Amino acid sequence: MNEKQVQTSHTTHRVPVLIVGGSLVGLSTSLFLGRLGVRHTLVERHAGTSIHPRGRGNNVRTMELFRTAGVEAGIRDAAATLAGNHGILQTPTLVGDAGEWLFREIDPGGGLARFSPSSWCLCSQNDLEPVLLEHAERLGGDLRYATELLSFESGPSGVTAVVKSRETGEHTTFLADYLVAADGPRSPVREQLGIGQSGPGDLFSNVSITFRSRRLAGVVGERRFIVCYLTDPAADGALLPVDNQENWVFHAPWHPERGETLEEFTDERCVEHIRRAVGVDDLDVEITGRAPWHAAQRVARSYRAGRVFLAGDSAHEMSPTGAFGSNTGIQDAHNLAWKLAAVVGGWAGESLLDTYDAERRPVAEATSARAAARSVEHSHPGFAPSPGAGGGTGPQRGILNVALGYRYPQGAVVGADPATPVVPERLDLSGEPGSRAPHMAVRHRGERISTLDLYETSFVLLSAADDPSGWHEAAVRLAERTSVPLTSYRVGDGPGAELTPEGDADWSAVHGTTPEGAVLVRPDGFVAWRSPGPVPDAGSALRQVLTTLLGAV
Repeated sequence: MNEKQVQTSHTTHRVPVLIVGGSLVGLSTSLFLGRLGVRHTLVERHAGTSIHPRGRGNNVRTMELFRTAGVEAGIRDAAATLAGNHGILQTPTLVGDAGEWLFREIDPGGGLARFSPSSWCLCSQNDLEPVLLEHAERLGGDLRYATELLSFESGPSGVTAVVKSRETGEHTTFLADYLVAADGPRSPVREQLGIGQSGPGDLFSNVSITFRSRRLAGVVGERRFIVCYLTDPAADGALLPVDNQENWVFHAPWHPERGETLEEFTDERCVEHIRRAVGVDDLDVEITGRAPWHAAQRVARSYRAGRVFLAGDSAHEMSPTGAFGSNTGIQDAHNLAWKLAAVVGGWAGESLLDTYDAERRPVAEATSARAAARSVEHSHPGFAPSPGAGGGTGPQRGILNVALGYRYPQGAVVGADPATPVVPERLDLSGEPGSRAPHMAVRHRGERISTLDLYETSFVLLSAADDPSGWHEAAVRLAERTSVPLTSYRVGDGPGAELTPEGDADWSAVHGTTPEGAVLVRPDGFVAWRSPGPVPDAGSALRQVLTTLLGAV
């Protein structure tokens, strides 16, 4: 193909959803849409997935989503090297016994098993993204790397976007029903839409330095940390293991606001800084790369503009401490995916898509504030908080509440208290509408599963095995007569039960209702509605709830 042909080559495609951005959030959006059978195309300007070991903390809620999507095992295999690393250490240097553990274990005593079938996973972005890519492509996703968005126009009936292959120069026009912008903190899509941001703005800057050192493992010894904050005032920074042997990452403070340039971080300076921070003057250090990054606290003022949606860093930026930003972005993608599937599939009205902003933006605002507070608690290198900023009562305060206990007081829920805090003071997963549905270990067709494994492709109704109120029959009839995917399970020990709880667990008590009541769970695993007891007409009650939630049934 000659140069003239390359420049003029142009094709047009129709697709329900176009995803712009192929990092963690874009790939997660592709994965979740693929699981729901929604045809889509993803474009990413870079040639491939991330090559830098960053964004490693995947919290329990994120791992629940990946479990349901069938990729948890693959992610844990990719993360095997750091599977034994736990806790955060803060110390002047790594020489001697000075310093303290901010916490030693993510889940001391294994208490998290009461709330979830999953657990945290330390998997760097460069290891995680290829797993997501493989599964997304296997599900039929059209993923185009080295392809950049040149322009887009959004109208009442769809989005017209022009993209360019950076390898061939070919231009392609996509006629999409919806566009999801997962194109990073400097999102060109958000900028074109004119969506402003709220929040304090820039917090601090670091240079992420990758390096090799064979002797450092001996200095670290048996301290298998997730991250170590080294606090020598002349050479502070954060040390992260890549393989616990010879590959490491060091985050060094960078002060561009003082005129400091990236070019000043020469190999010699980086080597000297790392040696002093570690406390070993002749430590072998071979610099293999460096990348600047900026921490900020911003949230977009709207997550939706017509047929365009923001997700991940384009919607929110957070301090990196706690890895809240990437997890919040992946959870954005999960919330949006089932709603797009519902509207594209014709079983929900357009109004359902408005609940994406109503639900996810308050979560980002609350979570970003908690992330900044955690940076204060950990004295993150380079972060000088404003006077009066505080982090609460302790370094582990409220982490599980933020990761797992966040709520949707308003949105696609019926019966939620709009005054409920988005992040409650204590973890309470007892079936309240707007909260993540409780985890219960049950037997289903002879297999031990979690009730959370049931929530992905349909609404799910839970009722008693003897079904005294007729909930099950009403749900079955409604599913047959409408296009709404609705699955009903009777829970208990009776002959009609599809789910049998393990031990002496009482499903109705766990879900905050009675044996005569029922609980309706959304495809994303959040409680949509519950009835504490029987109603005169279960079928009419269910239909009314679904109509309210979806805008059409």
